Amino acid sequence: MFALAIHGGAGTIARASLSPADELLYRAALDAALSTGYNLLRDGAAALDAVEAAVRSLEDCPLFNAGRGAVFTHDGHHEMDAALMSGHNKLAGAVTGVRQVQNPIRAARLVMEKTEHVLLGYPGADELALEYGLPLQPTEYFFTQHRYNQLQEALREGRMRLDHSQARPAPVAPLDEPDTFVGVADPNWKKGTVGAVARDQHGHLAAATSTGGMTNKRYSRIGDTPLIGAGTWADARCAISCTGNGEYFIRAVAAYDVACLMEYKGLSLEEAARIVVQDKLAPVGGEGGLIAVDAAGNITLPFNSDGMYRASRVEGGEALVAIYKE
Repeated sequence: MFALAIHGGAGTIARASLSPADELLYRAALDAALSTGYNLLRDGAAALDAVEAAVRSLEDCPLFNAGRGAVFTHDGHHEMDAALMSGHNKLAGAVTGVRQVQNPIRAARLVMEKTEHVLLGYPGADELALEYGLPLQPTEYFFTQHRYNQLQEALREGRMRLDHSQARPAPVAPLDEPDTFVGVADPNWKKGTVGAVARDQHGHLAAATSTGGMTNKRYSRIGDTPLIGAGTWADARCAISCTGNGEYFIRAVAAYDVACLMEYKGLSLEEAARIVVQDKLAPVGGEGGLIAVDAAGNITLPFNSDGMYRASRVEGGEALVAIYKE
């Protein structure tokens, strides 16, 4: 039985935070990405191809913090991370800090298939993408007004905190006035991730994750997404893609921990994922969630936040598209 699950980020996503029109846009984008990957699986494609295609769909959508919708760094540019992993052979590839690659998940796959490495950073990852002819985009492609306004708000918050503590403020970009938000409201605007996990008709599993990181991030910060075992993992037992506060997922080695609980304690996918998300991450402030699929095609989508943009479908079943706790 083939199966696919995707996510578009988790966090403080209350029903009151999205207008009906905005909610429809998010649901349509999730459904489109799900259909892209599901149709490939239905036609016999490999799980790796399906998760890459689903994530590319989300990267091309400006609603999500990945690819075209990536958030701005403190310096006003974009630093994007991505990873994917093939479960049956445990091959993996990842990139971090890429600035011009239209679809960072494609660059991650290049690392896996065309180099002897697992993780490449900027500028080497961009150079690899250029060498193999991946589409690159100017900075204007990644600009969205609401993401830019979110940076301005984050800079303003930082200034207020520094003023309150009488610390010397760091140089920041000038604030735009008036502070008018243009675009779909994103209640989890400081962070976000997209991802996909799949089981194909051959029983193989794969996972893929992509992100723009955190709004106003500094010092070339790297989150959990491109770190194999933290935000992304796949083996013969399960495939995992995480979303949330990356620092906590790194410390917990969250994605791999799900696989370990299944292997060493004999837990089901659902129980292992629940323990990681609810019992390990939540008590220490690790807000977020994950999507997972096991070797039998079972899917679980746990999260400890107010909501998670998510969708899933198993062979012969109906599509599930959801945002809030339901």
